[in-house]
Order: sequence, then structure tokens, then C-alpha cells
Amino acid sequence: MSNQIEEFNAYRSKMNDKLLADNNKVVKRIFNLDTNAFAAGSLDVKTKELLGLVASTVLRCDDCVKYHLESSYNEGVSKEEIMETLSIATLVGGTIVIPHLRRAYEYWEELENQQG
Repeated sequence: MSNQIEEFNAYRSKMNDKLLADNNKVVKRIFNLDTNAFAAGSLDVKTKELLGLVASTVLRCDDCVKYHLESSYNEGVSKEEIMETLSIATLVGGTIVIPHLRRAYEYWEELENQQG
């Protein structure tokens, strides 16, 4: 069975490197803005990642959901906090986000299992 975490991170890293090497000022600024937006400020990183997870789920971006799940995991977010966050995303997004909820749950399980 393939490791979707490793595959996702390898692909994301490879393509980000290619995009940034293209030296497009707008793309570089968007990447920089994203990095700075999720840095600690008035809100801590954990809170920002959970907000990003809700927005990504509602917008139905599986890549973004995976990114924010992994970042949340690295910030020490518990499964209970993730499920509460995803429940809000599902409430806001409606039943159309249920397939993304399933994939998010599966990815979170893999994050937990990679440590154990």
C-alpha cells in the first residue's frame, strides 16, 4: 500500500520548487503571503491551521485539506479537535463536502499511524 503522506509531500515539494524556480513575481508573492498569513500573530498557528482546514474543506480542495491536516497534526492538534473542526466545515459546506470529509479522516488516520 502506498503512503499517501509521503507521495503528497514529495509531489508538493517538487512542484513548488518548479513553480518558484520559474521566477514569477506574482506566484512568489502569493507563496510568501500564504507563509506569513499562517505564522503566529494575534492568533496562534494551531488556530490558523484549523481555520485553514475549515476553509479548505468548504472550498473542497483536497490538497489544501491534506496540507492543513498535516500542519495541524504537527502543531499537536488532537483527533477530537480535528473532528470538531471538520464537523463545522461540513455544517457550513453542506453534504457536498462529505466525500472530502471521508478523505480527510483517512489522511488523519494515516498521520496518526505513521507515528505508531
